[in-house]
Amino acid sequence: MYAALWRVLPGPWWVRVLILLVLATAALYGLFFHVFPWVAATFVPDDGAIDAMALAP
Repeated sequence: MYAALWRVLPGPWWVRVLILLVLATAALYGLFFHVFPWVAATFVPDDGAIDAMALAP
């Protein structure tokens, strides 16, 4: 898959690397500012903490 992506991108190797860096930055931006906040608000995990006083004899 990566080889196919590398062959499809235009330009010399440094332009391809620049394009891939821009695409990776855009993907990370989309994940951190749109997807992750939505997931955090939608899927609230259960409280997994154990009360330390409940374990004391």
